Amino acid sequence: MSDDLPKIAILGGTGDLGSGLAKRLLAAGYGVTIGSRSREKAQAFAATLGAHARGADMRGATMAGDVVILSVPWASHGETLAEIHDLVQGKILLDAVVPLVPPKVATVQLPKEGSAAQIAQELLGEGVRVISAFHNIGAAKLHAGEPIECDVLVCGNDKDARELGIALANAVGATGIDAGVLANSAAVEAMTSVLIGINRRYKVKSAGVKITGLS
Repeated sequence: MSDDLPKIAILGGTGDLGSGLAKRLLAAGYGVTIGSRSREKAQAFAATLGAHARGADMRGATMAGDVVILSVPWASHGETLAEIHDLVQGKILLDAVVPLVPPKVATVQLPKEGSAAQIAQELLGEGVRVISAFHNIGAAKLHAGEPIECDVLVCGNDKDARELGIALANAVGATGIDAGVLANSAAVEAMTSVLIGINRRYKVKSAGVKITGLS
């Protein structure tokens, strides 16, 4: 673990996406705290990841992280934000939540506020720098341990926070792309439902997004 890197908390870190991010970030030298509603479950999973992983409940993980990655189901998004509201002030929150509404998860169903990330910023206030990322990267790609041939679009109103999100995307083996202000997260979150539909129709696991013309 490098002392020069920010400490990462992953809320929902035992889920498919959160656990994949945890493994990749640990391999890149970040210290990671797994957050779960069950502290025991988080601790048990963290014990399988090595010496630089810790497990805690949601509040404990939030306190431990310099950067808090939110990777919980959409149904738990608002509840989790309310729970950590006071503890995340002064930090960066990376919202990886997609507003998927079963059973039509392959149909775009954005909230009236625009996006999950915009809801997070509104609920948490200006004391938290909210960015969004990792919506369009399949968890299977993270767990495979192979190079990830897709891009991660990072949105946020604070340029320095976006750059940190880009660094995290690069650290997990993808390519981070600056996608502009937080309002643009609506387009990125919506793309997840499109990709789910592509996966089903073409019988693949992890269709992704690649931005061309940058090199």
